Parts: sequence; structure tokens; C-alpha cells
Amino acid sequence: MNKRKALQLMAGGAAWAGIGATLGLAACSEPKPSFNAVDITGADYAKGFSLKDADGKVRTLADFKGKVVVLFFGYAQCPDVCPTTMTEMAQVKQQLGADGDKLQVLFVTVDPARDTPEVLKAYMGAFDPGFVALIPTAEQLATIAKDFKVYFKKVEGKTPTSYSMDHSAASFVYDTDGRVRLYARYGAGAAPMVSDVKALLKS
Repeated sequence: MNKRKALQLMAGGAAWAGIGATLGLAACSEPKPSFNAVDITGADYAKGFSLKDADGKVRTLADFKGKVVVLFFGYAQCPDVCPTTMTEMAQVKQQLGADGDKLQVLFVTVDPARDTPEVLKAYMGAFDPGFVALIPTAEQLATIAKDFKVYFKKVEGKTPTSYSMDHSAASFVYDTDGRVRLYARYGAGAAPMVSDVKALLKS
């Protein structure tokens, strides 16, 4: 065998070895999960909060470590978006079966003036007693809305107490380590969220 032929065989063997190693790595690596909601993994916003719940206890994401957390901004007198979302989340928890206890829904009110602890306890209880309401002060609400890039605005009604609140309608989803992962738009239904929660519980 001449020198040129030997070099060609060596080069070919190295190339095949490289391809084999690449294929081996691909076979061993975990496939990236595919989500229905918008994947915002690594986002520099919506990273956390420190707010009182309806019992007056200060809550943070660390309190729910080990669970997938779905956080939604709304208010108890909301006529459509909020009750629809909470109903869907109750369905999601039910459809998760045994994994339902690994899902935590958080409801941050954008109407702390009317959403008292008593009001929100009753409101959460109407959907699932395990759902937790968070009640910011007016100052905290302004801060968290900025931190989460969400919108809210008071719309005056016929009387001082009959106003409504315009607000963002999406949910933020966190993995079991408290990292924000998904932005779930309103109106997708329960099934896509069930799939995404299952994927996060496996990851």
C-alpha cells in the first residue's frame, strides 16, 4: 500500500469515527420538550414575587418548589376572562389525575381595593380550594406589573365601586425549580396546558 492510499484510509476512518460519535451523542441526549404555549425559558422578566396571600402570609416562588406553577393576573369581579381561565385550570388539575397535586395555580389580583382576603378566599374556593390568591398593595401591583410586563387599567363605571379592570389575559408557567418557562395565551383550552404541565413535570 502506498503512502497516499494509507493517508486516504486513515482520513476516511477518522471521518466515520466523528460521525459515529455525533450520532452516539444525539442518541443519548434528551430531546428538547415541545410546548403548546410560548416557550420563554431564560426570560429576564417574570422571575418571581413576594406577596401576601389571603391569609396574610408572604409567599414567594420558593414556597412551591417541586410543583409546576401557573400564575395569572385577574380580579374577582371580572365577567369573563378570569372565571374562564380559573375553570380551565381546575379542569387541568383534574385531568392530571395523580399529578394534580404537583400543579399550583396562583391568582394575583389587579383590584386589591375590592379583592379583600375574604372575597378572594371565596373566589378561589369556587374553582379549587388549593388555588392561592395573592394580594399586592397598590405600590406592589405597579412594581410586579412592570416586572412581569403585564397591563392593567381601571375603567370607570356608573358608580365609584362599579368600575372594571382591563388587564392582560395570559398565564406564566414555572417549572418545578421555580424558573419561568412558558407564556400561555388566553383561550387555548385545558388540553394544551395539561400536555405542557406533563412535559414540565418530566423535564
